[in-house]
Amino acid sequence: MENETKNQNRKSVIGISIGDFNGIGPEVIIKALANNKMTKYFTPVIYGSAKVLSFYRKSLNQNNFNFTPISDLKDASHKKTNVLNCWEEDVEITPGVSNETGGKYAFLALEKATEDLKAGRIQALVTAPINKLNIQRDDFKFPGHTEYLAEKAEAKDSLMFMVSDTIRVGVVTGHIPLKDVAASLTKEKIEKKLKIMAQSLKNDFGILKPKIAVLGLNPHAGEEGLLGTEEQDIIIPAIESLKEKGQIILGPFPADGFFGNGEQHKFDAVLAMYHDQGLIPFKSLTFANGVNFTAGLPFVRTSPDHGTAYSLANKDIADESSMRTAIYAALDISNYRADHNE
Repeated sequence: MENETKNQNRKSVIGISIGDFNGIGPEVIIKALANNKMTKYFTPVIYGSAKVLSFYRKSLNQNNFNFTPISDLKDASHKKTNVLNCWEEDVEITPGVSNETGGKYAFLALEKATEDLKAGRIQALVTAPINKLNIQRDDFKFPGHTEYLAEKAEAKDSLMFMVSDTIRVGVVTGHIPLKDVAASLTKEKIEKKLKIMAQSLKNDFGILKPKIAVLGLNPHAGEEGLLGTEEQDIIIPAIESLKEKGQIILGPFPADGFFGNGEQHKFDAVLAMYHDQGLIPFKSLTFANGVNFTAGLPFVRTSPDHGTAYSLANKDIADESSMRTAIYAALDISNYRADHNE
């Protein structure tokens, strides 16, 4: 009850970057924030454009969504949803189309939101989806949000951590080609990711003695070297090194049997070796309620677990569940850090 009262008295400001406005980002933001009761718990600030949000509000007939346009964060209303204008000029909105315009303004919104996040003017950032190709420019030469924010935070490393109420999955290698995965795995890299995961479970989720499962890289976790030696040469030594330091880490497990038998429910988190090995079962098991959390950063960043979904844009059929969950996850984690890690 004491923490609940403390959280209510401390009104967190949660930033939400609009992402590629030609995708479903604006729609899921609008739907997630249409219930004005959310402002009782935090102050939402959407980084983007009031004109863009007005376009989608009208197009989607979302009349329950109300907002206050602002040009400076200090002018934010703590009783309403705010839209911080990151540009003033009129822009062409082409729902369902990937183009340079969408990438340009997605970056402007992200850049401003990151600036306020680093400065502590907002307590957390929720990022709507970007297109990893059209956002590329001189100031953004990264595979995605995770790598961009890690550099801006000057973090030595970070972890793509997919979380939900029932499962948490991190990945050793993120947005790299599958053909490069095996060569990029090292004992040291796996150890770093496991340390970040364990620390996040303690500092962000309140799990004091986390139990972590590690997946193998090869089919059947290498079958004792018959189907690959990465398990014996790299993964097992990394696990054993941390177990010797008192951490509860088990594996490597064959990925198919692990998820097929529901073994994930016996652990606080699972470390996968590469992107699809972790994200396919995660998204299959969590449906629309998963969240992408970047662990290992000094600030809190979450995002929905889906992409721009151009084919669904401006059709009023996009599901806002993951965006809503990402917003609440950002609030919960930032509140937990404030209460326990000061």
